[in-house]
Amino acid sequence: MDSDARASTPPLLEGPPNNATAGLTPLELRLQAIVMAGREQGADLEREDLRLSPGQTPSPAALVEWVTMAGLWCRAVRTNWRALLKLTAAGSVVLLMKDGSAALMTRPDAVRNVVWLKDPSVQTEQDGIPVDELRLSQLWSGEILLIRPDRQGRVDNDPWNFMWLARVVLAERSIIRDITLGSIVMAFLSVVPPLLTMIVIDKVVGYKVLSTLVMVSAVLVLAMIYETVLGYVRRQLTAVIALRLDLKMSLFIFRRLLGLSIDYFERTPTGQIGYLIGQSQKVRSFVTGKMMSTIFDLVNLIVVLPLLFWMSTTLAWMVLALGIVMAMIIALFIGPVRRVYARYQEAEIKKGTILVETLHGIRTIKSLALEPAQRDAWDRRAAEAAHWRRKLDDISNWPETLVTPIDMLITRGVLMVGAYLSISGDATSVGSIMAFMMVSGRVSGPLTSMAKLLQDLEEVRAGIGMVGVVLNNRPEVTNTATGLRPRFEGAISFRDVKFSYPGTKARALDGISFDVPPGTILGVVGRSGSGKSTVTRLLQGINREYEGQIKIDGVDLREINLGHLRRSFGVVLQENFLFRGSIRENLLAGRTGLTLIDAVRAARLAGAEEFIERMPMGYETIVEEGSPNLSGGQRQRLAIARALIHDPRLLILDEATSALDPESEALVNANISRIAANRTMVIISHRLSSLVDSDQILVLDRGKVMDIGPHAQLLETCTVYRQLWQQQNRHMETFRSTKKSTSLVPGN
Repeated sequence: MDSDARASTPPLLEGPPNNATAGLTPLELRLQAIVMAGREQGADLEREDLRLSPGQTPSPAALVEWVTMAGLWCRAVRTNWRALLKLTAAGSVVLLMKDGSAALMTRPDAVRNVVWLKDPSVQTEQDGIPVDELRLSQLWSGEILLIRPDRQGRVDNDPWNFMWLARVVLAERSIIRDITLGSIVMAFLSVVPPLLTMIVIDKVVGYKVLSTLVMVSAVLVLAMIYETVLGYVRRQLTAVIALRLDLKMSLFIFRRLLGLSIDYFERTPTGQIGYLIGQSQKVRSFVTGKMMSTIFDLVNLIVVLPLLFWMSTTLAWMVLALGIVMAMIIALFIGPVRRVYARYQEAEIKKGTILVETLHGIRTIKSLALEPAQRDAWDRRAAEAAHWRRKLDDISNWPETLVTPIDMLITRGVLMVGAYLSISGDATSVGSIMAFMMVSGRVSGPLTSMAKLLQDLEEVRAGIGMVGVVLNNRPEVTNTATGLRPRFEGAISFRDVKFSYPGTKARALDGISFDVPPGTILGVVGRSGSGKSTVTRLLQGINREYEGQIKIDGVDLREINLGHLRRSFGVVLQENFLFRGSIRENLLAGRTGLTLIDAVRAARLAGAEEFIERMPMGYETIVEEGSPNLSGGQRQRLAIARALIHDPRLLILDEATSALDPESEALVNANISRIAANRTMVIISHRLSSLVDSDQILVLDRGKVMDIGPHAQLLETCTVYRQLWQQQNRHMETFRSTKKSTSLVPGN
């Protein structure tokens, strides 16, 4: 932002500005005030978590989302001076100013009719200064942010189960209340036509009274209009609550997925995860569809049942008894249906896993002509799923078959029994029988739907359980507000670190210790399975269940905030994923505050600029899904540029050049010295020739440190390193020996 904009920011407080915050823009002052409020409540807010485009002003809703992501409770409220003076809630209050800045309210003073405000650009005053209503009205927009610790815990941190669903549904209690009231009114209106039918048959037809017919017609039209309007309103409210519940569930599921550890995704097939998460659609359909309709049916039953007993006690008991029999038949089949449904779901999971693996490995399948094998595997899984689907359909068909004649008996039995009662001298009239028949259908339907709800609940229970298999795994970090956020220089220290992967007894790392000064290029070498990649996994916090100590700049790794730790690293793997989108979007990777200039700088540093500029659309060239329009070397150089985009102090290259062609590898290696400037680099490579110029080379074997030092020293002192070097450079030794022998032959 330009200097004029900075100069136009009026300080709220009198006094000398703090050097760290002097000359801040209004937006920076607003964010600084919220950061200060977060620290008061025990959480550090990361600017990177606020998704904000350059020049964009965050809305109060975006600020609330930013604060809640740090594990705090936050609400945006529009209020006035009088309410501000009465504000005594525990927590921090941030006043949003008209110019885009903000101030922190330390306390209201109703006696002096002032509020004490603290300007985020001046941190010398503890209580701030008093500001009266007139002065504040010139600066304040009327909006405040209330921030405090989340005493009840966020719903996002709760396990996925029926209780979570119940809390989410009950959070919409105001809409549910309106829908229920509307349903009650509609239930009463729904019994008006049967009652009027009874009057028409008994009075109008019997006595031929035209005036009564006109009155009944008017009431019918009026009831029809009211029922139509109420039906429209109820459907609108139902759509709103369904949309809100669906959105909450979708956000919860995706956030929990992103919060799971990398280790879980490595151990679990992608197809299985995809299928299990897909079961959440059944849960959403049930909550927003069948459950709501059953509640409406229950309300209708409560209203209609007393009316039936008023019309005819005998017929009402008959209808109620038959309805209960229907419900019992459906309930008896719940257990068998549940068992068969579980087998069907298991078969579908295996089938889905085959499909996802085929899609992911389609290149390998095509290149090795494995189509017949995949077809056979798919046919077996599809046949198994079809078998259990047939079993499920068969067993689900039985309760419906047994219930159908009873359902018919309710309507036809009412007619027969009612006619008998009328003939035998009962007071039941023809109009009453007709009205009873019209209303009785509103009893059997809700009873049947409630019984079927039990069956649906079993499917939903299974669905919740399957989704919970994924979502209820332990997340990487339970509270993003915890942990230190130091400014890294790049010193790394391992002290007697021992680590074993889950499910294995052998140690991947067995008491390793070494130190790396800041700004060092550290090569890590060793045979396969020696623990090279495990070192980098522990550095990134992917696995934290290790013994010993790992420190970065003297700070224990476990005490560092996980998000801050990973944002401080740049990581390039042997196989890197590029998103579908432009090269520019892949390089920036959604990081806020970065522009095309940053992308060009990183691409130049990684040696990717030359091939990007040769492309038809340059940095706007679209990377297709799976990046088939890029060579392996181009993909790898883009991955290196993406890792360098935010200028990390620590950079990890894990076999980053092993898939490159010689030309691309030479280009990347030539840039290593420029890439390593002012940062610590950890380079894992099987090609020892690419590590010759490293400051230090760490040699691992079977999880132990064999030696650490520069290349020349290791050739003299480390047997393992010397063997690896000789294996990879045997052809050079043979070439030298041959050349020497040839030079000794006479005449040469």
